[in-house]
Amino acid sequence: MSPQGERQQVDVEGRTLTISNLDKVLFPRTGTTKGEVLHYYAQVAPTLLPHLADRAVTRIRWPHGVEGESFFEKNVPQGTPSWVRTVSVPTTGSRGSSRHGDRLVFPVVDDLATLTWLVNLAALELHVHQWRVGRNGRPRNADRLVIDLDPGEPAGLHECCQVALLVRDKLAERDLPARPVLSGSKGLHLYATLPARLPGEESTALAKEVAEELQGEHPRLVTATMTKARRGGKVFLDWSQNASSKTTIAPYSLRGRERPMVAAPVSWAEVEAGAEADDGLEQLRMEEVLERVADLGDLFA
Repeated sequence: MSPQGERQQVDVEGRTLTISNLDKVLFPRTGTTKGEVLHYYAQVAPTLLPHLADRAVTRIRWPHGVEGESFFEKNVPQGTPSWVRTVSVPTTGSRGSSRHGDRLVFPVVDDLATLTWLVNLAALELHVHQWRVGRNGRPRNADRLVIDLDPGEPAGLHECCQVALLVRDKLAERDLPARPVLSGSKGLHLYATLPARLPGEESTALAKEVAEELQGEHPRLVTATMTKARRGGKVFLDWSQNASSKTTIAPYSLRGRERPMVAAPVSWAEVEAGAEADDGLEQLRMEEVLERVADLGDLFA
């Protein structure tokens, strides 16, 4: 490891990058350094990159570590290398649009060099839309559906697992097999590949329909209502992340929490175990995720 503040040039798949501050601690609770974060992303890249491919990426950056201030970044920053692929997306009053008028210019992370460049900027979290960029460089309609299961205290991951099984069945009724991903924070994300691409308003309506059906059938356990005051002890099914302007943490991305947790795909058997017992399933750290990928492969594939 280099001393903190030292810069060094590295070759990443034919691209020359300048990286710095490898010994800087980004997760004080665990002493996890920037160098270790870069190592995680380099190791998980073959598994992560297919899930970032052709998707515009919004980043959350923690330049002073997770106990310091963070900020969202949609547009590519000044000094972006010329070889970084970008996509220009129309926007109407979205946050972060000031530099580009009525358009946002996102990076697209198709290779390890781009991923390393972003992580070197302390972009710990990588968030993506549910649509991809077409060959013409323009956003297409959504190719997948996502439902975010967010527990309101005292509900937790145990209740999320119980509700996830209900959501799975509702999606299966619509011929939409679901894949579970630990959020790396409190809850779970469920994804389903759409048989045909849908505009954001249609995929949002579909997710909302599922959420409201379950709210009607299990009102003491499930809510589809945005109002936080009504979420206590329930699992909120956030259907809104299917809107074309919204993003969700990418599978295998780190989270900027006290510890280096990951948005980690899991099996339905693990979710079922989590529904049976309070300690049946827990959020996973980056070291555990690398071990799981080596042993189990890509559960999100």
